[in-house]
Amino acid sequence: MKLLILSDSHGSKVNMDKISTLIIEEIDLIIHAGDNFRDSIYLKKSIGKPVIAVAGNCDFDNVETEIEFEIEGIKFFLTHGHRYRVKQGSYFLAEKAKEKGANIAIYGHTHVKESTFELGVHILNPGSLSLPRDGIKGSYIIMDVNDADYHFEFRYL
Repeated sequence: MKLLILSDSHGSKVNMDKISTLIIEEIDLIIHAGDNFRDSIYLKKSIGKPVIAVAGNCDFDNVETEIEFEIEGIKFFLTHGHRYRVKQGSYFLAEKAKEKGANIAIYGHTHVKESTFELGVHILNPGSLSLPRDGIKGSYIIMDVNDADYHFEFRYL
């Protein structure tokens, strides 16, 4: 299964349209880690693929702020990250993800790409699609998950 993982799109339909034309054929599922939750609805309509999304600190929709799910034997913990003080590091997020039995924790909030391991959990942040703080281009992740194995790459607008 091929996943599109993004966060912190902040209503930038121009950037969402850029990635939708690039990935519409290759994606099976969209994962949005918050800020702007309504962007996940826009992507679902424009790409026509299923979406798993959480609310971020800038979202005022009455939706989940954390979701656990499994794809092909990989357990995911999805949150925006602001409740786990991710701007100071990923330890508290990793601790919660490990408690939940997750292999991968996906978060946003910092607008900075990250791929690290903490407490045996793979911590992933796709960066920001519209307001990156670690470079000049918006970023997202494309991940392949197959039979309890996965690989991914950061992509840029």
